[in-house]
Amino acid sequence: MPPTEQRPSVSRRKLGIFGVVALVGAGLIVGTGIRAREEQGGKLKQWTDDQAIPTVAVALPNARALSPTIDLPGRLEAYYRAPIFARVSGYLKTWDADIGARVKAGQVIAEIEAPDLDQQLLQARADLASAQASAKLSEATLNRRKTLVASNFVSAQEIDERTADLSNKNGAVKAGQANVERLEALAGYKKITAPFDGVVTSRDTDVGALINAGGGSGPAMFTISDITKLRVYVNVPQNYVPAIKIGAKATLAMPEYPNRTFQATVEASSQAVDVSSGTTRMQLGLDNSSGELMPGSYASVKLNLQRDSTPLSIPASALIFNSNGLRVATVGPDDKVLFKTVKIGRDLGKEIELASGISPDDRIISAPPDGLSDGDQVRVTGAGAKGKPTTASEKQDVKG
Repeated sequence: MPPTEQRPSVSRRKLGIFGVVALVGAGLIVGTGIRAREEQGGKLKQWTDDQAIPTVAVALPNARALSPTIDLPGRLEAYYRAPIFARVSGYLKTWDADIGARVKAGQVIAEIEAPDLDQQLLQARADLASAQASAKLSEATLNRRKTLVASNFVSAQEIDERTADLSNKNGAVKAGQANVERLEALAGYKKITAPFDGVVTSRDTDVGALINAGGGSGPAMFTISDITKLRVYVNVPQNYVPAIKIGAKATLAMPEYPNRTFQATVEASSQAVDVSSGTTRMQLGLDNSSGELMPGSYASVKLNLQRDSTPLSIPASALIFNSNGLRVATVGPDDKVLFKTVKIGRDLGKEIELASGISPDDRIISAPPDGLSDGDQVRVTGAGAKGKPTTASEKQDVKG
């Protein structure tokens, strides 16, 4: 066979092999592209599905007492306070104690001039003397009549009449004596005295002023206050009353002493709730032997709370308020949303102390996104993503 006839045959074979290789390569390229596109589409679908599940930050309820105290406004009052009114009418003759003066029990602080009372007393004494004279004459007459009974010059009827007359006269003497003693007692009230050791905190009278007896016709002449010990009155909201025990300690801050505090003790509770304010009045005792504090002053009172269990607190951003009420969003073990209705105990700013509604093991969504519903699947992050530590529940038994 001549060489010229073998060349075309070899070339066609090579072209066939090249075509097959090219076809296989093209198939591989097409297959790789399709697979890459499918993988990209799958990743895109996975990414889209992942983006559809919201990611939320969760936190566990705080089981420690954020603030075992409560701050309330208080008012200081004298432990003993006596408004002094006159018992007799007249004109003020003198006064000897001005505001701020320290007085002793029984000390005369003013004197009233009461001429009408003096004249009534003189008349009562004269009436008593007249009644005594009449009684003495009646007694003498009765005794003389009795000596004549044996001689039948006096009848038994006359003796009985004289005896009754003497009894009447003696009764008049006793009535006159009681009237004199009454007026003498009233005359003793012309001198106004201090009922106990204390300070004159008010004086609303002066020399020559008309004084009316009794306490309903004007202000008190004087006010005496014992300030060696003070009463502090605080109105406590109803929900905190059980946490404040008799004997509990309190710390007072006074505006006039910005760098000092004073200690007081809870002494009594009114055991009733004021319907207008929803508070209970409590009384604290405060030693003021130094006389630094003044009755009527304002004080900021910090009371210690004693609770049977530590309340749970959550971030303020976790609260949701809508038509369904006040709720928080929690995440269950299956990472699904569950809403729970709660009640607020105290608003502490960034933290909210809850009275009820959640348990120590609940995972709370710190900032729930809009549109979240019960049963929605979420992806959790944050300190509570893996569940609650085993020791956290034990903290709930610690008293606040």
